[in-house]
Amino acid sequence: MTVVAAALQANDGRWLMQQRPLAKQHGGLWEFPGGKVEHGENPRDALVRELQEEIALALHPGDLKPVGFAENGGRDSHPGIVILLYSATRWQGEAIAQEAAELGWFDRSEMAELPKPPLDVALLQFLAG
Repeated sequence: MTVVAAALQANDGRWLMQQRPLAKQHGGLWEFPGGKVEHGENPRDALVRELQEEIALALHPGDLKPVGFAENGGRDSHPGIVILLYSATRWQGEAIAQEAAELGWFDRSEMAELPKPPLDVALLQFLAG
């Protein structure tokens, strides 16, 4: 399964993270906002769609820069996951938690301290400290 995520950096240098709903897998952990790429969908277009749906932000696909990726091989009945991380510093709107339990803006050291799913821990290494 391919997932896309955004490292959105505000003018003050802080990054946006979202807290997963408690009822979902990895509930209560913090992650980069994003979601699944649908069949036949371009990853950048998928991320633009997911950010609009999840946090009410409008982005242009050309403003998303590829940063890195993290993956796991899957196990048992769970498919493997690849998360493609993109960064952006330009968007329209104000972030609103439409699906997440909470949103927060954090500096790099604060992000390192947040409890995160393993793949988001891996993605964090791609952001400059």
